Amino acid sequence: MSATRYTYLGPEGTFTEAALRTLPEAATRELVPMVSVPAALDAVRNGEAAAALVPIENSVEGGVTATLDELASGRPLMIYREVLLPIAFALLVRPGTKLSDIKTVTGHPVAQPQVRNWLRAHLPEAVWESAASNADGARLVQEGRFDAAFAGEFAAATYGLEALVTDIHDAENAETRFVLVGRPARPAAPTGADKTSVVIWQREDHPGALLELLQEFAARGVNLMLLQSRPTGAGIGNYCFAIDAEGHISDRRVGEALMGLKRICANVRFLGSYPRAGVAAEDVRPVRPGTSDADFTAASDWLARCQDGRA
Repeated sequence: MSATRYTYLGPEGTFTEAALRTLPEAATRELVPMVSVPAALDAVRNGEAAAALVPIENSVEGGVTATLDELASGRPLMIYREVLLPIAFALLVRPGTKLSDIKTVTGHPVAQPQVRNWLRAHLPEAVWESAASNADGARLVQEGRFDAAFAGEFAAATYGLEALVTDIHDAENAETRFVLVGRPARPAAPTGADKTSVVIWQREDHPGALLELLQEFAARGVNLMLLQSRPTGAGIGNYCFAIDAEGHISDRRVGEALMGLKRICANVRFLGSYPRAGVAAEDVRPVRPGTSDADFTAASDWLARCQDGRA
């Protein structure tokens, strides 16, 4: 395995590359762009890279399905950290292009919902066609296949384009969450401000089945930060669920919730426990009474005394 190589969703000039370069270790790694999320993750699975950074969630559009599906299938991988990146788009064009010249636009599919209102107001007749990434859209504009692309302003220099309009976004404070993914290993020690990610599959579909899964978290005071259903490919109505929960697998409340899921689910895939981006331990809300590690230990001791006749 190449311990010094990180892959990412390319080509050069993507928001993913910008997010990757915020990591301190990126300065000492070989950063290799890949054509797709599956390609970036497969490089890790095959030992060609130590880790891959890929987008997983957007504050406007929700989960990035290509990443969620890839993490739920194939050889297991594990999330080691996350990066949050504020997102604002620039309209990149070939030099000399005016707004009135633009008939076709492109960008990543996740970008479209974030600029839809701007497009409707300023380019109502323009035809949108999705690209593999925002930077790839910029490359297609450079090649003359589209008139304009929505991408990061920083991509303009890479592709010899101009930013005709900057700071485009329909939603204020939009951001995208990226995850650094590697091969499965022991999770890092808890920081006090952690997140645990899993994918779960129901054993059978019946009234209240999803409620039963969620109660494993609720009964132990574990807050959920993401819950998204994804089709399994086994037919209409067959879904798995991607879940992000507050806390670390070593926290008793989280560990026992996962054990509960393992008992009642057809399958549970652990995707990692890792630090939450931009959140310090002192900023995390206190756990609910009765759900701390000390509370679980006290309850276990009480049960042992009952079993020994010392209650």
